[in-house]
Amino acid sequence: MPFFSVIIPLYNKEKHIILTLNSVLSQSFTNYEVIIVNDGSTDNSLSLTEQTIDNRIRVFNQENKGVSEARNFAMQQATGNYFAFLDADDIWKGNHLENLYQLIIKHPNCGLYCANYIFNYGNYTVNTKFSSLPKQQNWKGIVTDFFAASMSYRIALTSAVAIPAKTISDIGFFDTNFTSGQDTDYWTRIALRKSVAFSKEVSVMYNAIATNRISNITASDRKFMTFEKFATEEKNNLSLKKFNDMYRAELAIKHKLIGDSTTFLYYKQSITNTNLSFTNKILLILPSSILKTLWRLKQFIKANFYKLKSH
Repeated sequence: MPFFSVIIPLYNKEKHIILTLNSVLSQSFTNYEVIIVNDGSTDNSLSLTEQTIDNRIRVFNQENKGVSEARNFAMQQATGNYFAFLDADDIWKGNHLENLYQLIIKHPNCGLYCANYIFNYGNYTVNTKFSSLPKQQNWKGIVTDFFAASMSYRIALTSAVAIPAKTISDIGFFDTNFTSGQDTDYWTRIALRKSVAFSKEVSVMYNAIATNRISNITASDRKFMTFEKFATEEKNNLSLKKFNDMYRAELAIKHKLIGDSTTFLYYKQSITNTNLSFTNKILLILPSSILKTLWRLKQFIKANFYKLKSH
């Protein structure tokens, strides 16, 4: 029985899947299987995947149902003791599974294991910072307050986490009602009931400029996470409420940008204003025309950061 089942949902990632798979097959920790679910790709993703020969890889095909359905199906096929998730355009460093393995051995009773990561923007990278965690460079340990620690950068990035296989009997699967935020929803459900361990050792590169990334799809094309299921917990967990309010503000701003006032108000009305940063408070009250200008400026800076920095 493999220690890890590596779960990769695949949809139209022909430009990235080979590099992603090579990063898995280059792991120093080798006791794993790879479950790839092709979610109705219409490009060459599947044929490229099938050219990668390794007896640890199993490929399944389904009609396009979305990333949550693909992950859920993969979890049902998996035989490993732990499920390690990887998006088909992200890259694992060679130490990633070893990083998670050492974290599991050190803290065997957690429900969620998270490794550190960096953002890759092509010409430059951005490091994370978790100010509430111990200062040691490669600290590994239990996160005292998962939600407070996730306010600047998320403790749980999907391509950098693993969960025990038994989690699905305790927590269930990814919520298929959402096409955006379903991973945040899942990690929240786990963190409310289980301990979370984190390794500050960086072992994942998140591809922030990948094509066909869910975060690049316009708001009108997506079914966003809702928060009603956490209403009771929010009353007793101030960190959760603040974390969710930060996300509510982000979603409200996205819908204001596209002129969807109904959905904007749906998210905004549930926010406790004191939970927001000064910046988000201002963005929520700005006219949509100014928001759009600021958004275009932000995209320009992201795309040209390396050039701007070098001058």
